[in-house]
Amino acid sequence: MAALSSVTMMTAASAAPGRPMSGPAGATGGRGAAAGEIRGVWLATVANRDWPSRPGLSAAGQRAELIAHLDAAVRNRLNTVILQVRPTADALWPSPYEPWSACLTGTQGVHPGWDPLGTAVTEAHARGLELHAWFNPYRVAAHTDPTRLAATHPARRNPGWVVPYGGKLYYNPGLPEVRAFVEDAMLDAVRRYPVDAVHFDDYFYPYPVAGLTFDDDAAYDTHGGAFPDRAAWRRDNIDRLVRETAARIKETRPGTRFGISPFGVWRNAATDPLGSETRAGVQTYDDLYADTRRWVRENRVDYICPQLYWNIGFAAADYAELLSWWSAVVEGSGTQLYVGEALYKAGDPAQPAAWQDPAELSRHLTLATSYPQARGHVFFAAREVAADPTGAMARVVADHYGRPAPPPG
Repeated sequence: MAALSSVTMMTAASAAPGRPMSGPAGATGGRGAAAGEIRGVWLATVANRDWPSRPGLSAAGQRAELIAHLDAAVRNRLNTVILQVRPTADALWPSPYEPWSACLTGTQGVHPGWDPLGTAVTEAHARGLELHAWFNPYRVAAHTDPTRLAATHPARRNPGWVVPYGGKLYYNPGLPEVRAFVEDAMLDAVRRYPVDAVHFDDYFYPYPVAGLTFDDDAAYDTHGGAFPDRAAWRRDNIDRLVRETAARIKETRPGTRFGISPFGVWRNAATDPLGSETRAGVQTYDDLYADTRRWVRENRVDYICPQLYWNIGFAAADYAELLSWWSAVVEGSGTQLYVGEALYKAGDPAQPAAWQDPAELSRHLTLATSYPQARGHVFFAAREVAADPTGAMARVVADHYGRPAPPPG
């Protein structure tokens, strides 16, 4: 998620697409949930962000913590858990392609003594929750030393696949063999388990680091000849990943959905008249080479969940402006719009003043009821849902989640 990156940023009566329409949409207070409404939470495993609380817990301890997060979701009347199952080119299930994740035992490749993803699917479904399997396609490590990876790691066996950049290791999205491999690795989980959705977040090409260049010269020289420039070639690489993954999910397990949660700004209007009235320092189209708007308009994904991690009225990226813009983008498409919410910012003194008010997130949900295109919200992240230090989540539940909601699928 952008929350884990080093990136920082800075009454309409019309029924036109993307503008508020009269009448409520979605559930508030004591009313029942709207059909298809998502009430989700991200459960991040990278660097033990949310779960497990630390590496090296016993299998029983890991399982107990996982169950506690699922129970917290039910207690807060959520209906979806998005579990990160491939955080750094490793796995939270017995994968024949990649080693066990280090977030479990502390040592990559060591069997944790149980099947976290299989258990998560079973236990989530037993509680009436959907379980979306969250994969990071290209991130390999939060360091640049391949010898620290498991001896059998594909990145060590295929060093030509890997690009060091900004103190981290990444698979090169410009290599067709890399794309095929990461698809195989991710689809293995879909074959094994009845996950309700496959989920990508905002990491495609890495976020830009000032003064550094992502070295894909050789891949571009070999594969980029048909494109007007490197940027167009890179976007095509990511488009191919999305298109092929979508097709393979449908072949592997019909009914499993495909969703992506991108950084909240596609392009600023100053860059492109189709963009949002924002002044974001990062634009997914230009910096991550992810044409998120195209994926929606061409129905490449079943849902889009932009990370609208700013407060209402924030000058560089106003939540209200971006909610309106994304509502217009999905209007008339077959793609569902879910809204990513920055619960982690609530009460953080480093954040703008609006986040010191526990009611800020509740105001987001109130505003979204004016947009029928918005089909619910997903909160980052599980640690804050469980602890709720400022009461922001409790306020959301009291104001908007008066009754449980059926799973969105």
